[in-house]
Amino acid sequence: MDQARDESARFDPRFDAAGLVTAIVVDAASGDILMVAHMNDAAIAKTQATGLAHFWSRSRGRLWQKGETSGNVLTVVDLRVDCDQDALLLRVEPSGPACHTGRKSCFYRRIEPDGRLVFL
Repeated sequence: MDQARDESARFDPRFDAAGLVTAIVVDAASGDILMVAHMNDAAIAKTQATGLAHFWSRSRGRLWQKGETSGNVLTVVDLRVDCDQDALLLRVEPSGPACHTGRKSCFYRRIEPDGRLVFL
């Protein structure tokens, strides 16, 4: 535990070895979890400067704005950090589906005890 970071009023993200923090994205109105992504310092700065959610794409190896091609941007209502500053919570107003599949949320399947996936 890093009690100084836990009790600090200063934003000091605890990045992993790759320079990333996990970002959980929720619909500010409904509370539904929309997606999980990663942010580096540049993504955080760009999000704060523009009010639109930006992330670090591990697969593309670059910064990207959610909705840059689809138009389904995420307008940030507020940005929160967890107790030890290694995860972020973005409360957003989505302009369309958050998932690249066209679904509202990336979490559209439930795992059954037998391992089957059930579409919600």
